[in-house]
Amino acid sequence: MAAGLFALRVWGDELTEVAMVPDTEFVEQDPLELNAYQDPDMWFSRPGKGAANDPARWEPQFAEGDATNPAAPPEEPTASATPNGEVVQSDASAPDVSEAREEVPSFAVFFVHPTSYFNRSAWNATIDEAESQNRARIMVRGLASAFNQASEIWVPRYRQATFGAFLTDAPEATSAIDAAYRDVEQAFDFFLDSVPADRPIVLAGHSQGAYHITRLLQERGGDPALEGRIAMAYPIGWPISLENDLPELRLPACASASQSGCIVSWASFAEPADPGLFFRRYSSTPGFNGQPRGDSPILCVNPITGTLNGEAPMSENLGTLVPEEDFSTGELLPGAVPARCNEQGLLLIGDPPEMGNQRFPGNNYHLVDIPLFWKNLQQDVVTRMRSWQQTS
Repeated sequence: MAAGLFALRVWGDELTEVAMVPDTEFVEQDPLELNAYQDPDMWFSRPGKGAANDPARWEPQFAEGDATNPAAPPEEPTASATPNGEVVQSDASAPDVSEAREEVPSFAVFFVHPTSYFNRSAWNATIDEAESQNRARIMVRGLASAFNQASEIWVPRYRQATFGAFLTDAPEATSAIDAAYRDVEQAFDFFLDSVPADRPIVLAGHSQGAYHITRLLQERGGDPALEGRIAMAYPIGWPISLENDLPELRLPACASASQSGCIVSWASFAEPADPGLFFRRYSSTPGFNGQPRGDSPILCVNPITGTLNGEAPMSENLGTLVPEEDFSTGELLPGAVPARCNEQGLLLIGDPPEMGNQRFPGNNYHLVDIPLFWKNLQQDVVTRMRSWQQTS
């Protein structure tokens, strides 16, 4: 990943494409076995792994000595039970969430991780490519953990398209993204077969993972097996055109903080924002209705307010997950980052925050879309699931 970020920061848009887009032919890998996702090793997270081996069950702690910490830290680590009976060992200085967990309605999350493969020697990662898999596990810990109040969290491994596939309109790139989606769809089918039929579903993902979630909504949203079950969708960090994409996704944008059965998404930029590369790729690709997106505004649900096109000061940010240098852990810092949706649908976060080396050119904070608002997102999911329970 370091090489990819260096290219983005130093070489600019066109040279980055040359540096990151594979110059090889697309070679399709053999299909996965039909029962591949029965193997627990094909999942970063799923029921039965246990909290110690499940990165999505991580509960980060608040910064030590933070006066705004909403709960006094216990002297010793505390254990709490998730709704499906798994025992989670909480960090010693994290807020005690055992009582809150008991009040959370039952729901299952299917989360697709973002791109962790930056190699240009192939268009798709193999399922056992060690570097990308290790990186993906860290990403799951920092991103999917915001959904850790769920009864079940399922995060599949898949043969993702390389980073450069999203920087070009070459036919090989389309083939690579389609191949990755087929793995995700196969994992999703196993997820559906495994989750109780009366349990509501939350679909979530970031970046490439968010794209696959939107495609699932578009292609599978009308499936009778899903009727009345998709309680929420969080395709975060993937631009969704209000005109050319959203009507095809079968769910509306979330207009209020208590609404369920809707879509939440945002794309984070510090100010001054220069979204040239972002919008160049967005406008040059067709939407799900087959029409060019052009300069159509994108979906922006403010992660602090939970409302469409909202605005909120940093004082209302419940906790930004600030990573340590190696990104394997981090701590929550409340009141650090504001958020407002502009007329184009970008989420503007004010001055560049201290988040390590985690930004693209133009003050693009795509890599930390979720960590910037980790605690608010955790609360948002629970609030909307309570609403779903009351209205279903």
